[in-house]
Amino acid sequence: MSVSACVVLMACACGPEKSKAGSDAKPSQPSASTRAEEPSATPSGSARTEKPSATPTGDQPAPRTREGAIQRYEQYLHALGREDIDTVCEVAGPAAKKAQDQGFGPCTSTYATVFQMISPAQKKALQTATVDPQRIAVRTPDKIEMPVEAVRASATFSESDLGSYTLEYLKNDWYITD
Repeated sequence: MSVSACVVLMACACGPEKSKAGSDAKPSQPSASTRAEEPSATPSGSARTEKPSATPTGDQPAPRTREGAIQRYEQYLHALGREDIDTVCEVAGPAAKKAQDQGFGPCTSTYATVFQMISPAQKKALQTATVDPQRIAVRTPDKIEMPVEAVRASATFSESDLGSYTLEYLKNDWYITD
Protein backbone atom coordinates (compact mmCIF):
# COMPACT_ATOMS: atom_id res chain seq x y z
CA MET A 1 0.00 0.00 0.00
CA SER A 2 2.89 2.33 0.70
CA VAL A 3 4.15 2.05 -2.87
CA SER A 4 0.71 2.80 -4.23
CA ALA A 5 0.33 5.82 -1.98
CA CYS A 6 3.73 7.11 -3.04
CA VAL A 7 3.01 6.47 -6.71
CA VAL A 8 -0.24 8.37 -6.41
CA LEU A 9 1.49 11.14 -4.52
CA MET A 10 4.26 11.23 -7.05
CA ALA A 11 1.92 11.23 -9.98
CA CYS A 12 0.25 14.13 -8.32
CA ALA A 13 3.46 15.71 -7.09
CA CYS A 14 5.48 15.66 -10.28
CA GLY A 15 6.35 19.21 -10.19
CA PRO A 16 6.08 22.21 -12.32
CA GLU A 17 9.84 22.52 -11.97
CA LYS A 18 10.29 19.47 -14.16
CA SER A 19 7.34 20.29 -16.36
CA LYS A 20 8.83 23.68 -17.12
CA ALA A 21 12.31 22.27 -17.60
CA GLY A 22 10.95 19.39 -19.66
CA SER A 23 8.85 21.59 -21.89
CA ASP A 24 11.90 22.68 -23.83
CA ALA A 25 14.24 19.75 -23.52
CA LYS A 26 11.64 17.02 -23.01
CA PRO A 27 11.99 14.08 -20.65
CA SER A 28 15.28 12.58 -21.74
CA GLN A 29 17.23 15.80 -21.84
CA PRO A 30 20.70 14.17 -21.82
CA SER A 31 19.71 11.85 -24.66
CA ALA A 32 18.12 14.67 -26.58
CA SER A 33 21.23 16.83 -26.34
CA THR A 34 23.44 13.90 -27.26
CA ARG A 35 21.17 13.07 -30.18
CA ALA A 36 21.06 16.71 -31.22
CA GLU A 37 24.80 16.60 -31.80
CA GLU A 38 24.76 13.23 -33.55
CA PRO A 39 22.25 13.83 -36.33
CA SER A 40 24.61 16.14 -38.20
CA ALA A 41 27.08 13.27 -38.46
CA THR A 42 24.68 10.37 -38.04
CA PRO A 43 21.71 9.35 -40.16
CA SER A 44 18.43 10.76 -38.91
CA GLY A 45 17.19 7.23 -38.26
CA SER A 46 19.02 7.06 -34.94
CA ALA A 47 17.61 10.40 -33.84
CA ARG A 48 14.15 9.29 -34.93
CA THR A 49 14.48 6.16 -32.79
CA GLU A 50 15.03 8.29 -29.68
CA LYS A 51 12.36 10.94 -30.27
CA PRO A 52 9.23 8.75 -30.01
CA SER A 53 10.41 7.38 -26.68
CA ALA A 54 11.08 10.88 -25.39
CA THR A 55 7.85 12.64 -26.40
CA PRO A 56 6.50 13.79 -29.72
CA THR A 57 5.24 17.11 -28.33
CA GLY A 58 8.24 19.24 -29.28
CA ASP A 59 8.00 18.84 -33.04
CA GLN A 60 4.43 17.81 -33.70
CA PRO A 61 1.25 17.04 -31.78
CA ALA A 62 0.88 13.56 -30.33
CA PRO A 63 -1.93 11.51 -31.82
CA ARG A 64 -5.21 12.48 -30.18
CA THR A 65 -6.29 8.87 -30.24
CA ARG A 66 -6.75 5.96 -27.91
CA GLU A 67 -3.53 4.51 -29.28
CA GLY A 68 -1.72 7.79 -28.60
CA ALA A 69 -2.87 7.70 -24.97
CA ILE A 70 -1.73 4.09 -24.62
CA GLN A 71 1.66 4.91 -26.10
CA ARG A 72 2.09 7.82 -23.70
CA TYR A 73 1.08 5.74 -20.68
CA GLU A 74 3.48 2.98 -21.70
CA GLN A 75 6.17 5.66 -21.94
CA TYR A 76 5.37 6.59 -18.33
CA LEU A 77 5.45 2.96 -17.16
CA HIS A 78 8.80 2.32 -18.86
CA ALA A 79 10.24 5.51 -17.37
CA LEU A 80 9.00 4.48 -13.93
CA GLY A 81 10.83 1.17 -14.34
CA ARG A 82 14.03 2.92 -15.46
CA GLU A 83 13.76 5.54 -12.72
CA ASP A 84 13.73 8.20 -15.43
CA ILE A 85 12.53 11.09 -13.27
CA ASP A 86 12.42 13.58 -16.16
CA THR A 87 10.02 11.49 -18.24
CA VAL A 88 7.90 10.48 -15.25
CA CYS A 89 7.51 14.10 -14.17
CA GLU A 90 6.83 15.25 -17.74
CA VAL A 91 3.98 12.79 -18.27
CA ALA A 92 2.50 13.27 -14.79
CA GLY A 93 3.01 17.04 -14.70
CA PRO A 94 -0.65 18.16 -14.41
CA ALA A 95 -1.38 15.66 -11.61
CA ALA A 96 1.83 16.77 -9.94
CA LYS A 97 0.75 20.39 -10.04
CA LYS A 98 -2.53 19.49 -8.31
CA ALA A 99 -0.68 17.58 -5.59
CA GLN A 100 1.86 20.32 -5.08
CA ASP A 101 -0.97 22.83 -4.72
CA GLN A 102 -2.32 20.58 -1.97
CA GLY A 103 0.97 20.73 -0.07
CA PHE A 104 2.90 17.76 -1.43
CA GLY A 105 6.48 18.18 -2.48
CA PRO A 106 7.82 18.51 -6.00
CA CYS A 107 7.80 15.56 -8.35
CA THR A 108 11.52 14.93 -8.14
CA SER A 109 11.59 14.40 -4.40
CA THR A 110 8.33 12.46 -4.32
CA TYR A 111 9.30 10.05 -7.09
CA ALA A 112 12.75 9.54 -5.60
CA THR A 113 10.91 7.98 -2.65
CA VAL A 114 8.60 5.97 -4.88
CA PHE A 115 11.49 4.55 -6.87
CA GLN A 116 12.91 3.14 -3.63
CA MET A 117 9.61 1.42 -2.86
CA ILE A 118 9.32 -0.43 -6.16
CA SER A 119 10.99 -3.83 -6.07
CA PRO A 120 13.73 -4.65 -8.59
CA ALA A 121 11.46 -7.26 -10.20
CA GLN A 122 8.66 -4.72 -10.58
CA LYS A 123 11.04 -2.13 -12.03
CA LYS A 124 12.25 -4.64 -14.59
CA ALA A 125 8.67 -5.58 -15.46
CA LEU A 126 7.65 -1.94 -15.89
CA GLN A 127 10.43 -1.37 -18.42
CA THR A 128 8.63 -3.60 -20.93
CA ALA A 129 5.05 -3.27 -19.69
CA THR A 130 2.28 -2.82 -22.21
CA VAL A 131 -1.37 -1.80 -21.99
CA ASP A 132 -4.28 -4.01 -22.99
CA PRO A 133 -6.44 -1.67 -25.13
CA GLN A 134 -9.59 -3.66 -24.31
CA ARG A 135 -9.24 -2.87 -20.61
CA ILE A 136 -9.03 0.93 -20.86
CA ALA A 137 -12.05 3.20 -20.69
CA VAL A 138 -12.47 6.06 -23.14
CA ARG A 139 -14.52 8.64 -21.22
CA THR A 140 -14.33 11.36 -23.88
CA PRO A 141 -12.07 11.85 -26.89
CA ASP A 142 -9.77 13.82 -24.56
CA LYS A 143 -10.01 11.67 -21.41
CA ILE A 144 -9.01 8.03 -20.99
CA GLU A 145 -8.93 5.88 -17.86
CA MET A 146 -6.01 3.49 -17.47
CA PRO A 147 -6.94 0.94 -14.80
CA VAL A 148 -4.16 -1.09 -13.22
CA GLU A 149 -5.81 -4.19 -14.73
CA ALA A 150 -4.88 -2.92 -18.18
CA VAL A 151 -1.14 -3.12 -17.43
CA ARG A 152 0.46 -6.23 -18.89
CA ALA A 153 3.83 -7.03 -17.37
CA SER A 154 5.95 -9.94 -16.17
CA ALA A 155 5.14 -8.90 -12.58
CA THR A 156 1.67 -8.47 -11.16
CA PHE A 157 0.56 -5.02 -10.08
CA SER A 158 -2.39 -4.20 -7.88
CA GLU A 159 -4.19 -0.96 -7.12
CA SER A 160 -1.99 -0.60 -4.02
CA ASP A 161 1.21 -1.19 -6.05
CA LEU A 162 0.67 0.94 -9.11
CA GLY A 163 -2.80 2.40 -9.11
CA SER A 164 -5.08 3.53 -11.91
CA TYR A 165 -4.68 6.78 -13.79
CA THR A 166 -6.60 9.24 -15.92
CA LEU A 167 -4.87 10.62 -19.00
CA GLU A 168 -6.13 13.76 -20.69
CA TYR A 169 -5.17 15.32 -23.98
CA LEU A 170 -3.75 18.76 -23.13
CA LYS A 171 -1.46 21.04 -25.12
CA ASN A 172 -1.05 18.51 -27.97
CA ASP A 173 -0.13 15.48 -25.83
CA TRP A 174 -1.48 13.03 -23.28
CA TYR A 175 -0.79 13.73 -19.60
CA ILE A 176 -1.68 12.02 -16.33
CA THR A 177 -4.13 14.32 -14.61
CA ASP A 178 -5.47 12.07 -11.87
